[in-house]
Amino acid sequence: MNNPKQQTHSSEQAVEQELYAKHQKIYPREVHGIFATLRILGVLVLLGLYYLLPWFSWDGHQAVLFDLPARKFYIFGLTFWPQDFFYLAALLIIAGLSLFFFTALAGRLWCGYACPQTVWTEVFLWIERKIEGDRPKQMKLAKSPWNANKLLRRSSKQAVWILLSLWTGFTFVGYFTPITELWQSALHFNLGPWETFWVFFYGFATYGNAGFMREQVCIYMCPYARFQSAMFDKDTLVISYDARRGEPRGPRRRGTDKEEKGLGDCIDCTLCVQACPTGIDIRDGLQYQCIGCAACIDACNEVMDKMEYPRGLVRYTTENALEGKPTKVLRPRIIVYGLLLLLITAAVFYSIATRIPLELNVMRDRNTLYRETSEGLVENIYTLKILNMDEAAHTYRLTVEGPPQMELNMARETLHVEGGSVTQLPVQLRVDPVYLEKTGYDVEFHLQAIDQPELSVSQTGRFIGPVMR
Repeated sequence: MNNPKQQTHSSEQAVEQELYAKHQKIYPREVHGIFATLRILGVLVLLGLYYLLPWFSWDGHQAVLFDLPARKFYIFGLTFWPQDFFYLAALLIIAGLSLFFFTALAGRLWCGYACPQTVWTEVFLWIERKIEGDRPKQMKLAKSPWNANKLLRRSSKQAVWILLSLWTGFTFVGYFTPITELWQSALHFNLGPWETFWVFFYGFATYGNAGFMREQVCIYMCPYARFQSAMFDKDTLVISYDARRGEPRGPRRRGTDKEEKGLGDCIDCTLCVQACPTGIDIRDGLQYQCIGCAACIDACNEVMDKMEYPRGLVRYTTENALEGKPTKVLRPRIIVYGLLLLLITAAVFYSIATRIPLELNVMRDRNTLYRETSEGLVENIYTLKILNMDEAAHTYRLTVEGPPQMELNMARETLHVEGGSVTQLPVQLRVDPVYLEKTGYDVEFHLQAIDQPELSVSQTGRFIGPVMR
């Protein structure tokens, strides 16, 4: 039997070797199959949206623009203001619940198909293959001495990477500064200091993460890799190697009787390892370094087809299925996550659909509780802050509900507010003290657009009078 102390020492040595050993570059093998097609489709859709959205116009402005100086956030036909910050909080909650739901259902789908690190790394790998060749050629080029061919290929690759990274940074800034103005400024070398900083900063982050760090971001920097197991159970779909079918593994020619040689379906070709972008061996079991990209499934299926074996030696499956037990898709955590996600998403969409682009704030003059006019009336002074969050200008009428015989005194009967602007209006409320039965009343201010009556808001204020005896 092995000595427990020796086992502990060996484990510690393995950890030290993993932490301190020099990083070995991984050259993922290009594979083809259904999951590779899905990854490419995801890259095209996500990067297409990222790079193209800023160039589209909607109602006279950029379709998606976060105008921080003006404190306006345009998302297609909607305009959001800082007062709508709770929508961002709701969006983050929806994103978190979506991550929990899909992880509990099918593992690291986000990491494998939609994470920005994965998406941009796929593009950088594609560029690398186009310039330096496939995996064997890249490895041969890396080991070869520096010559004109190596210098040309390496410099060309770096140049394309840098251009793509800078364009990525430029597009990122284009979501905060109108991209057509940004383009004109860039052409005339007239970018502002902040625009210049963020173009280069975001470009540098893209270049470093997708070009050099790659799998190290997923393995060492991403916290999701560390806590994902908390959302897994025996019914979670994960990428797994069917050891009962594949072992004992061993090489053989096509047509060899595997039962006669006492072998499983795995021919130990290691193509699943070569295709893995994080360099793990899926045959060693589920590991936190696995990002769920399913490249090993495509690689193994190609081999199974050539060997005329059934597909699925490496596949999406559950721990229960591998053990021959039934799999439950609808289980408590899936139902809870799904219901919460559905309810919050529906509530957010309903709130946006019924949202009134008008806000009224009532600020009472706190320097004086009340004052008496020359006519003997009790008067309170207020400042109304009216925010027209619509893009069109509107004319509003203000009315007040409060104690009997209360009078509203303001400079003009109607109020015109331009689209996307704020107006402050001083008003006075007056009432004969004989109608006051107590010292304080709630008063309701109603603001309604004359040209569009459905634009209407109300705000409660406080009216203070003298102490009644």
